[in-house]
Amino acid sequence: MDYPIRPGEIAGPLPESFDAGLYFIGRIRTPWANRSDCPHRGAQDGPTCRIELDERWRPAVAGLEGREFLQLLYFMHLARRDLLVQAPRGREGTVGTFAVRSPVRPNPIASSVVKLEAVEPSGLLVRGLDCVDGTPLIDIKPHFG
Repeated sequence: MDYPIRPGEIAGPLPESFDAGLYFIGRIRTPWANRSDCPHRGAQDGPTCRIELDERWRPAVAGLEGREFLQLLYFMHLARRDLLVQAPRGREGTVGTFAVRSPVRPNPIASSVVKLEAVEPSGLLVRGLDCVDGTPLIDIKPHFG
């Protein structure tokens, strides 16, 4: 989905094809329907969110019980991918895309350390996310922080 370019921002052409493929392993269910509703960073005392795993990947969570924290990788599917220079909200001036944590980037992959609340037959309950409801999930890793 394209979002308007702010003053000072610069977009560039995207490559003609992708270099790699991904398997989305599920979807993230959050209380936020729009990007503007999402917090800028998830809080580990924030709302409980559900990680819905596709059935084929459900056996892969064996052994997560008892973990306190997980790292989730997800794909910010609503983000622009073509901005080279951005004008971040609340800041004066512009900066290069790789100098900000904006979801607007060539590969809009996000990472969050979340608090594991429960392992359920169809997925996980976690706290600490900051993404739109329905965001595609790329991976789950135990966090050793």
